[in-house]
Amino acid sequence: MKINPMWDKYPLIKHELGLTLALMQKNIKTDNEPVSKAILEMINSGGKLLRPAYLLLFSMFQKTDRNKIIALAAAIEILHMATLIHDDVIDESPTRRGMSSIQKQFGQSTAVYSGDYLFVVCFNLLAEYASDFRGIQQYGHHMNAILNGEMTQMVERYDLNISIDQYFKQISGKTGQLFSLATFLGAYESGNKIKFAKNAEKIGLNIGVSFQLMDDILDYTDNSQQIGKPVHNDMREGVYSAPLILAMAQHKDLFFPFLKKKNKMTDQDTEEIAKLVIEFDGIKKAKKYAETYTKKALIQINDLPDKPAKKALIDITRELLDRQS
Repeated sequence: MKINPMWDKYPLIKHELGLTLALMQKNIKTDNEPVSKAILEMINSGGKLLRPAYLLLFSMFQKTDRNKIIALAAAIEILHMATLIHDDVIDESPTRRGMSSIQKQFGQSTAVYSGDYLFVVCFNLLAEYASDFRGIQQYGHHMNAILNGEMTQMVERYDLNISIDQYFKQISGKTGQLFSLATFLGAYESGNKIKFAKNAEKIGLNIGVSFQLMDDILDYTDNSQQIGKPVHNDMREGVYSAPLILAMAQHKDLFFPFLKKKNKMTDQDTEEIAKLVIEFDGIKKAKKYAETYTKKALIQINDLPDKPAKKALIDITRELLDRQS
């Protein structure tokens, strides 16, 4: 069982993350053998498992049934995988986590069905292990927000006048909601009061927004091998992220000749844009936003009860801000 080495520093949850992966594998039972193999390879591809990790940690403020919590952690990561597969279909992305994506291997139709299948697996786990209907309601609420974020992003593709507020609306739905669902379920399903769970939900949203900001920053500062996707692919697909939006706010005339080429942009074009993003401090400005959202989350985490999970939450959240891949 391949666990990302980042969890070696966090023995509090490393073992349970391993159990989470094992349960995910156990629940992949589709009759389509090639698709099953591809999904299982994706499960074991070394993903960070951040969402299940936050779910596990927020469940540790009360004594609770660990088997139930591990099942919910598996459900969250399966949901995350489903959204990634559908993202790859929309973006026609050839890679995911450094491997050939399912849509590249088997085609778009098979990838769509694979993502749909994982949604069903996720819902079945939630239905079996959620303690009451509120957990299922939250799943529905957050899925609605995630899909709205995806649809908003789709509508705003190639929008040369996209604002930073529009960007934050996109990522609050697309990425933030999955983190906030994880933190809510971890807190709520372990028997904490609803007030505590709603506070955890807010923390998760701030963490998710900061995480996406850093992901978008890395698209300009890392290489394709490290981040596991083609560098600047989002730019070609008309998905403009914070570093680009912030850099071109006052200098649109320099960016537009390249961006108007849309998916016809060459590698040289995207490199020229990347140079402009750096020149006009797009990365620095985006990093300040990431620092702000991380600071909000850390202030909220500091108000939590003094349990071992609290220190882990602080350390992991800080580490995400400083990550290089």
